[in-house]
Amino acid sequence: WQFIMGGNWVAHPGSDGVPYRVHIKHSSSELTRDVQDFAVCSEQYYLHVDPAVEVLATTTFPTVDWYHSTNGVVQMPVVWTKKWGYGRVFYNSLGHHDDVFDIPEAWTLMKRGLLWAAEGKRIAQEQGVSIDRFASDRKMF
Repeated sequence: WQFIMGGNWVAHPGSDGVPYRVHIKHSSSELTRDVQDFAVCSEQYYLHVDPAVEVLATTTFPTVDWYHSTNGVVQMPVVWTKKWGYGRVFYNSLGHHDDVFDIPEAWTLMKRGLLWAAEGKRIAQEQGVSIDRFASDRKMF
């Protein structure tokens, strides 16, 4: 699961209700096109992330006085994409509470990411990949 997704949750320093900014890092992606940095107030997830992912947005963790704190200021991915076999994986750490999607930028990232992942099979077929390649033959692990 962690390898397919491209990362896993470790902690949420500061718990819930942390105000932080989401920084768009890959503005040339179709998923982040015209999306600006934005502020949220939610859980800020500390993750272990596969270096093979394409990071689209990050947040900055400050050093905080809490038992799940980081050892220093770090940039942490918030949104990324990854290929898995012939499929597509989209990850977005936003959404611990659904009201985060009242923020237009957060909603745009989620909507575009889900559509991007869902279209992966069709895109691959248009490029000549057989639909049989999407069947689990256990060779993708």
